Order: sequence, then C-alpha cells, then structure tokens
Amino acid sequence: MEKALVGLFENPPEGGYTEEHLQLFEEFKRALNAGEVRAAQRQDGVWRVNLWVKQGILLGFKMGTLKNFSLDENFRFFDKHTYPLKRITLEDGVRIVPGGSSIRDGAHLGKGVTCMPPMYVNAGAFVDDGTMIDSHALVGSCAQIGKRVHLSAASQVGGVLEPVGALPVIVEDDVLIGGNCGVYEGAIVREGAILGAGTILTSGTPVYDLVQQRIYRREGGRPLEIPARAVVVPGSRGVTQGWGREQKLSIYTPIIVKYRDSKTESSVQLEELLR
Repeated sequence: MEKALVGLFENPPEGGYTEEHLQLFEEFKRALNAGEVRAAQRQDGVWRVNLWVKQGILLGFKMGTLKNFSLDENFRFFDKHTYPLKRITLEDGVRIVPGGSSIRDGAHLGKGVTCMPPMYVNAGAFVDDGTMIDSHALVGSCAQIGKRVHLSAASQVGGVLEPVGALPVIVEDDVLIGGNCGVYEGAIVREGAILGAGTILTSGTPVYDLVQQRIYRREGGRPLEIPARAVVVPGSRGVTQGWGREQKLSIYTPIIVKYRDSKTESSVQLEELLR
C-alpha cells in the first residue's frame, strides 16, 4: 500500500484516477479509520512523521471530486467525494451526543471517546481511547490525541497537513486542555500536562518554566515541547527596549507555574460517571 500511494502522489496518472486507484485509497482510509496507520508515531520517546501517510491523505483531496452531500434543501453541504462523514456504528463504542458534531472519514476514534456537540474531527486525526472532546472543540487534520485526554470547550488542536513533512500537533495521554486553548504548528504536549484556560501554544511562542528556570521553544528543527505533568497558564513578559518599553507594553507568553501534585490531581480528575 505504501509504495503504491507514494507512487500515485509523486506521479499522478495523465489519464486521471481509475477505479483501481480509488479502491486503493479506500483501503488506505479503512486503515486510518481503524488506527492501523497513523500520520505520526512515537518511537523510543521521539515522535516522527509517517510521511507516506500524510501523502496518502493529501492524495485523497487530489483524487476527489466535489459531491453534493446535502440531506435536504435546508441542510446543504458539498465536499470532496473521497472524504464523506465517518460511518460510526454502536459497536465502535464511541458516544456522539446529538447536536451538530462532524467527524470526517479517515479519522480514528478509540473506544470510549465522547463527542459533545458541536465538535469537529478532521481527516487523518487519531483520537485514542477514553478521550473527551467537548463542545466547540476542534481536532485538526493528522493531530494525534492520546488516551484519557480532555479537550475542554472551544479548545483548538491544529493538525498540520501541510507542509507534508511537518510534524502534526501531538497531545499525549492524560493531558487536560482547558477551555479556549489553542495548540498549533506541531507543538507537543507531553503526558499528563495541563494547559490552563486560554493558553496558546505556537512554534514561535517561548514557554517560561518558573520551576525549572528555563525556556522552551522551537529550535534546531525540534518542535516546541511542553514537559510531562507541567501546569501551563497564560502570562506575559515586558518589552525591554525602545518605544514598547516606554509605553510599558508586554507580550503574551505561556508560563509553567508548577508540576502536577496531589492537589492538582483532585481538581482535574476525570469523572468516570460521564464515560
């Protein structure tokens, strides 16, 4: 499968895609849905891109033609025919509460995932067992979400589908993403970390660790990483020179104020009765 998909991605057929090509893509998408292939995987503690998987996902857009998926005259939408809504059955063990959520085909949702309306999961995403995706939350293309993660209301997890070789956003097991948070541009949030409400992580934003007295940033080709069990909140740092200093301006920056302890655990413990 890998060799055939890469060949199609790099050398599109002059006469257009055939039924055989479409069948190959459907088999690839089945593997994505099942979690058998992923856009990125952790090996020896290091997250690496599966380039061919991202190429396969992009190939679906190239192969697709615009199709009318409208339910009726009042509920109309149009998308590439290669990416309809994901077909989910009771046996999948995913809880989808009524109210306007959408999950695109080619996304994996593990057992016990809860989807509160309205939320959205894009193609290529991997959402592991027991995760809660709350109202107005987004899981972007190719984003990798671990087990027992809580994506709180209005949180945004970007994916990174392009450029094709870029690492997508990674959120490891037992992470809590607070309301109105944003994690973008290939950032990695390590196991058990907590992002307080309103925290924004991007590749260009340094994160200041008050406990370890160090600064985390994306550099040397390595993504921004939030350490395991870190508690991150929104903060600011003053402009130290020029007109900005004269005006007493400050710039947003996330701050690690502590690492998880017994008090933190009691305040963020997931309620199993909801699952």
